[in-house]
Parts: sequence; C-alpha cells; structure tokens
Amino acid sequence: MMATVLSHLDRLTTEDFAVVNGKVVISAAACATMAACPDSATVSSRVHGRYRRRLADVALAGRPVVLNLCVRRFVCVKPDCRRRTFVEQVEGVTSRFTRRSQPLRRTLMAIGHALAGRAGARLSRLLGIGVSPNTMLRLIRSQCDRPSVRAPRVLGVDDFALNRATSTAPS
Repeated sequence: MMATVLSHLDRLTTEDFAVVNGKVVISAAACATMAACPDSATVSSRVHGRYRRRLADVALAGRPVVLNLCVRRFVCVKPDCRRRTFVEQVEGVTSRFTRRSQPLRRTLMAIGHALAGRAGARLSRLLGIGVSPNTMLRLIRSQCDRPSVRAPRVLGVDDFALNRATSTAPS
C-alpha cells in the first residue's frame, strides 16, 4: 500500500516507517550503485562517504511527512574535474540545496499559484504542510523568468546638477 500512496519513493529502499510527535517519519536509503558528477557528467561508483539528509515530503492523511534519507557522497573519477566529491540525487525526489522533496515543491507551487501568500499558507497548513506566506510567495517568484537587464556601458554626469546656483534656463 505504501508503494501506491508514496509512488515517488520507488527508487528508495525503505528502512523504517514510524509516527513520531504527529509526524510520519520515513527512513530510507538510495539504492543506485552509481551517480553522475554534476560538473563533468562522469559516472562514478567510488563512494566517499554517507550522511543522513532530512527532507519534508507530501503529507500523508493530514500528517506531515519527514523523509530521513541516507545518501552517498561519490568521488569524481575525472582527474581534471574541479568538483572532487558530489552527492547522489534521487530522481523525482531530491534536488540540490533543497529541504523539500520535488513532489512537495510541486504541490506548494500549485497551491501558491492558485491562492498566493496568506490563503495558500492557510490551506497548506490544513493539508499538513506548514509553510509561511513568505515561503509561498518565494516559491511563486522562483518560477518567474528574471528579465535580463544589461549593465550600462557608459555613465554620464549631469553637468547642470553640479552647479545649482546658476540657472541654465533662457531669460
């Protein structure tokens, strides 16, 4: 049943499943044997170490879900790559530098686009996902394309503003 409800966790090996202080805590580990370096795209199977990563995941029956994920740090085997080690990313679940799973991020973005800040935060709290109105707005803004503003090449100085005592207007 858990595979049906949490289908995005298929690529993980589930170690433990518990309810702690009203939160569903799922302990899991990535089961891929290799990972690709994000800089050089070189596939490596040489493990440097492991660590636990905590991610918020989509709510389950109105309860917040915490994914306690054991991920591996791999060594890049390409000698001239500037990134010596990198962490494996589980496709469809994790992404770099985030504390939320990808399905949770998509859910919050959908709520944010429909309801925006305060109303979106209230609805997400009712669904078991506690976020602030500012977080909702930040997620919406992260989707917007930033206009490409070029820096000016030459800055001019307003000569008339330097000498305020004299008038340049015709008399």
